[in-house]
Amino acid sequence: MSPQLKKRLRLIIPLALAILFGWYTFSKLPVSTIIPFVKSANYWWILLGVFFGLLSHLSRAYRWKYLLEPMGYQIKLPNSIMAIFVTYLANYGIPRSGEVLRAAVLTNYENIPFEKSFGTIVAERIADLIVMLGIIAVTLVLEFDFIVELLQKSFQPKKLILLAAFGLLLIAIVALFIRRSQSVFALKVKKFFTGLIEGMLSIFNMKHKWAFIAHTLFIWGMYILMFYVTTFALPDLNAVSIGAILVAFISASFTIAATNGGIFVYPVAVMAAFTVFGIAKDPSFAFGWIMWSSQTIMIIIAGSLSFIYLPIYNRIK
Repeated sequence: MSPQLKKRLRLIIPLALAILFGWYTFSKLPVSTIIPFVKSANYWWILLGVFFGLLSHLSRAYRWKYLLEPMGYQIKLPNSIMAIFVTYLANYGIPRSGEVLRAAVLTNYENIPFEKSFGTIVAERIADLIVMLGIIAVTLVLEFDFIVELLQKSFQPKKLILLAAFGLLLIAIVALFIRRSQSVFALKVKKFFTGLIEGMLSIFNMKHKWAFIAHTLFIWGMYILMFYVTTFALPDLNAVSIGAILVAFISASFTIAATNGGIFVYPVAVMAAFTVFGIAKDPSFAFGWIMWSSQTIMIIIAGSLSFIYLPIYNRIK
């Protein structure tokens, strides 16, 4: 299979699956059922949610400099902000491709080695994962009975253990081969991972650890807050519990990580989570679309402007 064909498949397959899944969803729940909710929504609450989302992205851009400082790099804040929005916009095309593009922006405009900037992005994701696990833990405490019942229905420990063992064995074999090999490819891989590890370890060498932690908590606090305040846009969701909001937020977050920005799947995940708590399907589905659409429009506008202004800004500087 040629490299060009692989690139096209990476773009076409996730998008095709999203469209197919979206078509199936809309065939079961027509658009006409959610239009009345969208028309009657209070858009001031939606705009407030967009504002909180924007604050989280700006905080993420500012937090990035704390990871780059231990390696001796000082980046311009506008470049960091534009790289963040470019990242989110690119992820709507190919899932997780934005992180590569984000590191490439610093390589092009800040002269930071790609593997080092990418390593700091991995370190960021580790910090974000820790916070996400904390949110899941809080949700588990609040909705213990519901989550235990869900896990009992879907969790299959034997298959999971076998899959994890096979994955670890495969990683060990590849790592051993690269470590002993002196080929050009192996040396490039070693160099890449050396820079990657240096970037990841920068999280332990930061001068401003508490500022980094504060920004991390602020980012995720804004994520939850934007989700929470947007529920007030629909009167049918004013009585939704914090446990239901957290479960829906977690479900929706996984769809963003696994697909093209959660397209078509995000509203379904929100609806599935809310209906478990006895909330009607129509307002739940409408809320999912309102939530996803408002944040997506903000990303499209900010990301497109960043794409255009990045070379202009750096040419002037």
